[in-house]
Amino acid sequence: MKGSELIAEYLVQQEVPYVFGICGHGNVGMLDALHQVRDKVQLISPRHEQCAGHMADAYFRVKHRPVATLTSTGPGSANMVMSLATALSDSSAFLAITSNVPTSQMNRAPFQELYKHNQADFPNVLRPVVKRSFQPSRVDMLPLALRQAFDTMVTGRPGPVNLDIPYNLYQEEADVAVPPKSHTLGQQRPAASNADVAAVMELLREAQRPVFFIGHGATLSEAGPEMTALAHRLGVPVITSPNGMGCVPADDMMTLGFIGRNGAYPANQAGRHSDLVITIGTRFDDRSSSSWHPGYSWNFPKTKLVHVDIDPQELGRNYPPTVGIVADCKVFCEQLLAAVNEEQVDSSRFAGWRDQVAGWQREWEAFVRPNFSSVTTPIRPEYVVGALDDVLPDDVILSLDSGVHHNWFMQFWKPRRTQSMLNSWGYSSMGFGVCGVLGAQLAAPDRPCVAVVGDGGFTMTPYVVCTAVEYNLPCVWIVWNNFAWGAIRDIQYGMFGGRELGTAFYKGEQGPGGERYNPDFAAWARAAGADGITVTRSEDLRGAVELALRNRRPCVIDVHVDSEVRPPSTGTWQLPPTPFKEPMFGKPWVA
Repeated sequence: MKGSELIAEYLVQQEVPYVFGICGHGNVGMLDALHQVRDKVQLISPRHEQCAGHMADAYFRVKHRPVATLTSTGPGSANMVMSLATALSDSSAFLAITSNVPTSQMNRAPFQELYKHNQADFPNVLRPVVKRSFQPSRVDMLPLALRQAFDTMVTGRPGPVNLDIPYNLYQEEADVAVPPKSHTLGQQRPAASNADVAAVMELLREAQRPVFFIGHGATLSEAGPEMTALAHRLGVPVITSPNGMGCVPADDMMTLGFIGRNGAYPANQAGRHSDLVITIGTRFDDRSSSSWHPGYSWNFPKTKLVHVDIDPQELGRNYPPTVGIVADCKVFCEQLLAAVNEEQVDSSRFAGWRDQVAGWQREWEAFVRPNFSSVTTPIRPEYVVGALDDVLPDDVILSLDSGVHHNWFMQFWKPRRTQSMLNSWGYSSMGFGVCGVLGAQLAAPDRPCVAVVGDGGFTMTPYVVCTAVEYNLPCVWIVWNNFAWGAIRDIQYGMFGGRELGTAFYKGEQGPGGERYNPDFAAWARAAGADGITVTRSEDLRGAVELALRNRRPCVIDVHVDSEVRPPSTGTWQLPPTPFKEPMFGKPWVA
């Protein structure tokens, strides 16, 4: 069997429906093998390798099953660094098959070899951005590498894996057999010990103001039903990271939303005032902890902390836990729920705490809600979020790119389902939302898939429209057009006295105050064969989105958004040594 045939047959056995990749001289042998199994594995060829990686990443986030990417030697595989880093940061898995120079030419500086420190050294480029890199040098090494690669992707904390293939292996033959099937996500679910569960129950008995804080680990383990039941049974509010949003019903009074600088005020208040935090499958990074300043989002170590994660490296990274537990999030929620029911915990003891949280929710709604109905030109950011909340169906998958628009959606969006809000959170990669919506649409062909992306991020990756037209994917891109790298411009305004350079788009040599410039994104879409709509008035937005969803065609909606309205900060965030800002709404509280 040829090496390429073995790889193709293993993809079939693992029920991998798609390979996202771009041709090159180094992988034509693999393309030939994929041609033989094209009725079972479809090659989708976007116009850039970074896009292939983001598509595979988003596919996994929606489907929780890994697919593969395929790139050639040299630059094509180097373009995968961004998407692999994004997936690794957010615990998302796909198999990145890269191609390398033939073994007979290694260390002779053939076309596109990296050889300065070691022959065929490309895996060292990817090592920081994958869980593991495999580089078999003979066809008979492929079966073990394939099985281990698939196992590594989904065992423990998920992540991308690289399989780097010298391109002679695609064509060379050996007496090999397709290896046994590998694990699937959730096949191995470690549980908490009885002693750990008992310790958590003891902390709950002592607590007066407990909260849950959940993240992508809860989403990946599909712990939503157990987590929801646990929150309701105890009557304890839930704070979510962006990648945990939708895991519990966002319109539930127990769900407080995101925490940190651009979090919701009730979430920050609950975090500040809680005396016990049970963290399930998320990290305390700088944005969800107000850069670790006590009193702004959290009050550790005065607040007791239970930290549950499948990755032991995350326990105690930033806050030493009172109880640290290595376990699958779904299994832990089942265990804790069983213990709560067995002990017949009385949820009425937290009634006063729930009333306090409800008061913060009323304060926040009274402050923010009026702007959701403000009809303006250009359109207020809150109006955009509110309009989309009105017209997008419950089963929509929202793919969000990096930018100031993401801050607004973290603060106010209420996803109705799990795996329906896709974010590049840990690495905050521009292009993920623009490209990822294609992978989401392939993972869920019957669901509407909508990307909300900045004008900067969309301009980096506009080729996505070509791919959507080519493969008849009815994705909708809503371009948040504020004529700037808005999030960074806001930092200049807030931290550097309003001095602006390199963050706004102006025509010619004009600077601030001159004529703003962007391409006509709607015309751009029409040139690619998609639909294109420009929206400058608030009253036109809902109709444009409804039309795009009804047509079930690729569509770009260019929405002109007011760049002078900024998300209200309710926590803080620091770029050391620049001093951090006080919250715009609410104030810190140190226990």
